Amino acid sequence: MSKKISLSAAIVLILLGALLTFQITYVSMLAKYQNEVQMLTASQSAYEKLNYVDALYRNNYVGEIDEEELSDYLIRGYIAGTGDKYASYMTADEFSAYMEESSGEMVGIGVHIIYNNEMGALEVISVMRDSPALEAGVEPGDLIVMVGDESVAELGYYPAVDKMLGDLGTVAQFTVRRGANYEQIKEFSIIREKVTDTTVESRIYDGDIGLIRITQFAENTGESIRTAVADLTAKGAESLIFDVRYNPGGALTGIVDTLDFLLPEGPIIRIVDKQGNEEAINSDASCIEMPIAVLVNESTASAAELFTSALQDYKLATVIGTTTYGKGTMQTVVSLPDGSGLSISYRMYNPPYSDNYEGIGVVPDIELPLDEALLDKNFYKITDEEDNQLQTAVKIVRGELTVEEANAGK
Repeated sequence: MSKKISLSAAIVLILLGALLTFQITYVSMLAKYQNEVQMLTASQSAYEKLNYVDALYRNNYVGEIDEEELSDYLIRGYIAGTGDKYASYMTADEFSAYMEESSGEMVGIGVHIIYNNEMGALEVISVMRDSPALEAGVEPGDLIVMVGDESVAELGYYPAVDKMLGDLGTVAQFTVRRGANYEQIKEFSIIREKVTDTTVESRIYDGDIGLIRITQFAENTGESIRTAVADLTAKGAESLIFDVRYNPGGALTGIVDTLDFLLPEGPIIRIVDKQGNEEAINSDASCIEMPIAVLVNESTASAAELFTSALQDYKLATVIGTTTYGKGTMQTVVSLPDGSGLSISYRMYNPPYSDNYEGIGVVPDIELPLDEALLDKNFYKITDEEDNQLQTAVKIVRGELTVEEANAGK
């Protein structure tokens, strides 16, 4: 006897049947590939497994595979799987830009900028010496509010920065606000040129102290340090304060050249390879002989930590601030056949005499965080008088305060 069913029930059964068909097809296919996967033994390499997955996708994936993007992600995935937290992969364009920055040279107008959230603008922190921006009259404190005819506030930081960049010989057009209440508006059209990044900024403080801020260690940083020290001593500096807060490190040649100038005869760095072989790079006998202090924080890393630790090892400087980042491994950058690049950790580097600080950091002689009132303020806008770390360093190099007294809170 036949039994009638409602139309709605029929539709449900049809849907269930379709679903069951899908499930059977899915399970059947899954079982097929699971059988093949089981044939991959633990002894077979990751490359065989990857080849299997690649074939699986190429034979079954209904989408289009972007070969270049796939290649980039495969390499990035491999790096992530190694556990090398300092390694990185760079596309051809990224690698080219990296090499320009590492040499201290790049194409642009020659400004250092940060994002001013309150104003929705790119704020000029400093203008590089001998740069197109300096010649055109761009000033520290300028707010870049428009790039071309587009608002920086609407674009956001990274898109706005991208639009400020460009090829050699092209024009960067932007609008700035300046003045006490940013009421002045000025438009710029500046031709992009090759500029040398100013990794060293120096000035005289209070007549007899040379302040030197090192933002990173590029290939030309050692030469810039020599020039800065000569200029400061000629202006009456009797002591030096090096500021490497927020310095992320940089090139081996840059830090070695810098320390060779500052340290007496002896080791600068001890480099240890995968097999445990050690190689030392040494300094000559010439050195700086005046009171020195170094300002550090938790963002002082890599080569900047070596700078700090080396001066500590030779007892040439008093280190003030907070414990540094803790990166004691060295990377080498390799150019790949297609123009891309790979940075890989391949050495441990030790200070002249003390232990490696990987994962530990360099502990200051005087543990002193920034005053709590300054934590919400833009670091680059902190005045000398407000900067309690700097003011402690001033007292130290002048002999007005000892390390023991500072640590006792006097």
